[in-house]
Amino acid sequence: MLEHHVIIVGGGLAGCRAALEIKRSDPNIDVALIAKTHPIRSHSVAAQGGIAATLKNVDPQDSWEAHAFDTVKGSDYLADQDAVEILTKSAPDVIIDLEHMGVLFSRLPDGKIAQRAFGGHSHKRTCYAADKTGHAILHELVNNLHRNQVQVYDEWYVMQLILEENEAKGIVMYRILDGHIEVVRAKAVMFATGGYGRVFNTTSNDFASTGDGLAMSAAAGLPLEDMEFVQFHPTGLYPVGVLISEAVRGEGAYLINSEGSRFMENYAPKQMELAPRDITSRAITLEIRAGRGVYPDGKAGGPCVFLDLRHMGKEKIMSRVPFCWEEAHRLVGVDAVHEPMPVRPTAHYSMGGIPVNTDGQVRRSGDNLVTGFFAAGECACVSVHGANRLGSNSLLECVVYGRRVGAAIAQYIQNRKLPELDPENYLQINRSRIQSLFEQKGTMRLAQLRQQFQDCLTQYCGVFRTETTMREGLAKLQELKQQFANIYLDDRDNCWNTELIEALELRNLFIVGEIILASALNRQESRGAHSREDYPQRDDDKFLKHTFAYHSPAGIDINYVSVVINRFEPKERKY
Repeated sequence: MLEHHVIIVGGGLAGCRAALEIKRSDPNIDVALIAKTHPIRSHSVAAQGGIAATLKNVDPQDSWEAHAFDTVKGSDYLADQDAVEILTKSAPDVIIDLEHMGVLFSRLPDGKIAQRAFGGHSHKRTCYAADKTGHAILHELVNNLHRNQVQVYDEWYVMQLILEENEAKGIVMYRILDGHIEVVRAKAVMFATGGYGRVFNTTSNDFASTGDGLAMSAAAGLPLEDMEFVQFHPTGLYPVGVLISEAVRGEGAYLINSEGSRFMENYAPKQMELAPRDITSRAITLEIRAGRGVYPDGKAGGPCVFLDLRHMGKEKIMSRVPFCWEEAHRLVGVDAVHEPMPVRPTAHYSMGGIPVNTDGQVRRSGDNLVTGFFAAGECACVSVHGANRLGSNSLLECVVYGRRVGAAIAQYIQNRKLPELDPENYLQINRSRIQSLFEQKGTMRLAQLRQQFQDCLTQYCGVFRTETTMREGLAKLQELKQQFANIYLDDRDNCWNTELIEALELRNLFIVGEIILASALNRQESRGAHSREDYPQRDDDKFLKHTFAYHSPAGIDINYVSVVINRFEPKERKY
């Protein structure tokens, strides 16, 4: 059995920033960071558009209060306003801290950090590094991990959270290189495992975004919060689903339909292309439904719309959004200087997650906390995004709450002993799980079942939802769960067995997918990214509440918890 003072699962921005803050607080704390990829390959590296903060470098009228209001309004008033206040007040300080670490932000002519417009924000407050902002930040954080002697276990897959008598005592992990299984105990465990975009068949997320941390928490009997709120980014490159950053629209690109019309004037006349993502995704979907979509070759009636950059000019495109130009050129052969990009909504971000307080301590219920267990980043729900996240607030959440949770953990473990833990039972359980997968004599390939599952979630719980479709989706999901016993693995070796990892991930995706569907079915209103065609209005009387969903073999139990409202009273959301 291995031992560390603190275990952090996940090598993206939130996990790295927390590890760094613990070491800054006390260099003698033994911190281990565990990641199923190398930390540099965490999905944070793909974040493009920027990170919001009221630096006032471009707009001196901006304020943290305006940032907070935009965030709460964008959330359709479901965000917890105490958490939003911490997020927006802390933002300028964390940007300066990142700059001092060496993050290379884009600059204004006077040398200050550049800031651009972003959807749902009332001021130009999004700091950026061209359109590779996550890449720029994550590389510096990982460099700092090594400088501060954080022990990194890269390419280890965490299989189980060890939770005994309401105390997180450690984890069970599997070394992908050779199949070795290890139990690790610690005074505190933190999950920073990212999102679950791979629940859907078209997503901007990488292949590792399979909701492992959320599923492990749910399997341990803990609730997941607000899982019905899944953000579909408006501009996924068609047909591959890869993200074309909101930065492109922030720099002035237009959305046009088959008639050549900038249709957003019919949906959000003030903000146009920079309306919040849920509104823009619904607008694109409605245009396509109405027959005003296009095919990539320009014919009318197709499955996408066009994102038009041509009027921006080559110099601006290549200096401000070069990566987006490169992606379109490389993946679908479009030269955005001369022709528009085909785009449509793609599953992008999870507003819900593991429920935590503002210090990152995991909640067992509305009132009770789990001893020794913390979470931050996209896998957590604090909740600063409510029913819909504003662009450039996700990197900010990772850095602000990564830092804050790291500081809380450093304080929490003082004078705590390592927990008592017998590893043998956990080793046996997880060896048996793997052996049983190797021994399954099914007839179905793993990829086939995963595709059917992803198609199910996309078809029955996408941008628009109804009770009928979601009930069909849940029934279909139960059938597919039974099929898991009918898969077989071609690869039964212990060396670098990616097929085995994908089987373990698919089990986790089933848990997450079922909770999403059940939570969405139960919320009989439309709010933010959750759009019910059978309940088109927001219903504050019944549903101005957070969903807490508990998973068990018998099904999903749902409770509701109050939203923290201490500054902005809910109003109708117009743009």
